[in-house]
Formats: sequence, C-alpha cells, structure tokens
Amino acid sequence: MCYDIKASLESQLKRAKRNNDLAAILEIEQKLAPYTDLPAHHKSGFAHPKLLIYTAVEPFKPIIAHWGLIPHWVKDSELKNKLWNSTINARGETLAEKPSFRDAYKSKRCLVYLDGFYEHHHQDGETYPFYIYQNDESPLCVAGLWSEWTDRDSGEVWTTFSLVTTKANSMMAKIHNNPKAKEARMPVLLNEAEAELWLNADANQPVQKEALAALIRPWTGSDLAAHPVAKLRGKNYQGNIPEITEKVHYDELKLTL
Repeated sequence: MCYDIKASLESQLKRAKRNNDLAAILEIEQKLAPYTDLPAHHKSGFAHPKLLIYTAVEPFKPIIAHWGLIPHWVKDSELKNKLWNSTINARGETLAEKPSFRDAYKSKRCLVYLDGFYEHHHQDGETYPFYIYQNDESPLCVAGLWSEWTDRDSGEVWTTFSLVTTKANSMMAKIHNNPKAKEARMPVLLNEAEAELWLNADANQPVQKEALAALIRPWTGSDLAAHPVAKLRGKNYQGNIPEITEKVHYDELKLTL
C-alpha cells in the first residue's frame, strides 16, 4: 500500500513549471503553499495532510486537497469519519466497481507528485521502514482520484484525493512483505505520456477505457531506489524532519535489494 509519503513544494510544483509561467508559479507559492502541509518530509495518510494535486479542470494549476477521498454521496460527518481512513489508497484493479471510487475513476482522476514514499518490511516480528524514490531524486508522478464533498451542516466544500495502488514490482515485493496482506502492493507510477492519458482520457470510450486500465500495473523501470530509514511509528519516531529520509543501518536486517 502507500500510507506514508515525502512531498516537497518543489516536487509538487513540477507540473506547474512545465509551461515556464513564472507569474503562475509565484501565485501558487504565495496563495496555495502556505495552506498546505508542506514540506512533508514524512506524512502519514492517516493524518489526512493537505497536499497539491493536478486535475483535468486546470491541468497545470494545482489545487489543495486532503489525503483520504470523501465520496460526493457521503451524507454526514459521521459517515465521512468512518470512511476516511479506508480511502487513503484506492485498489487499482477494482476502481470501476467500488462505490467509493467508481465515480471519481470515470471523471475525476488526478496526478500527485511526490519526492518518494515509505513502506515497511517485516522480519521476525519487527518492522523496518524503507524510503523509495527515483535514482536521480526527480519527483514521482502517482495516479490519483479526487472528489468534492459538501458538509451539509457547515456548507464547507472539501476537496480530497486517494492514491491508486497496484501489484508490487520485484523490488517492492521484497520490501512490502506484510504477512497480513494478501499481496505486495505499490502506488501506480506514471511517465509523462501516461500522466496525460490518466488525466484526460474519456473513461466512457471503450478504447480509452482499456488504455486507462492498462496503466494500472507495476512500475517496470529500473530507476527506483530504496534504503532503510529510522522508525516511522512509536516512541523513537523523530517526526516531520528532513533527516527522516536518511539511510539507517540495522545490524539484524537480512533484506538485500
């Protein structure tokens, strides 16, 4: 799965910078960035941080969204709170079927740019967190879904998102070995051409629908790297600090990548 991420403002603005519109970038930095939870050296999805996402509405201008998708049909805050922790990730193979995600899959797909993500490796009853990132440290583009939900009590509109996951590739299968999980998973990563398709394809057109489904697969590139880091849970957790991604050596850890 993907419950822990690293996201800097620089990485989250990668798409916005493609058009070299300096005025637009400055506006984003001044008007949006202060209201996000960036920099996120380590953020858990269960804390529902506010990050930047890109939608088809304005493809190169991000919006702020809480992590954890709230479907538009949720009636009240009580149901929202019950669902919220179960929509941090969206299982790619069942997007078209699950009530929480099927509407968003048809018409509200988004892109989320991350520096990297964390996953836990299990060994002898202990867990060891790993940080996964690109070799050249360029941002990862992750497929997402988004939604707008109106709180009927306050009238407030919440923009939220979920990260889409798929089966793990060979490296991630070694890391994500949770004995309680049915299978190893990883986020759906996209190259530039795939990102455009994910954002703009018409899911009602059979050919484009098939092309979308084909994007939900393990990352096949050889450009991912990973290393163990300090604990992300419990009393030894250092918090949201830059050093959280630094490599840590565990004498007893047997995993080699």
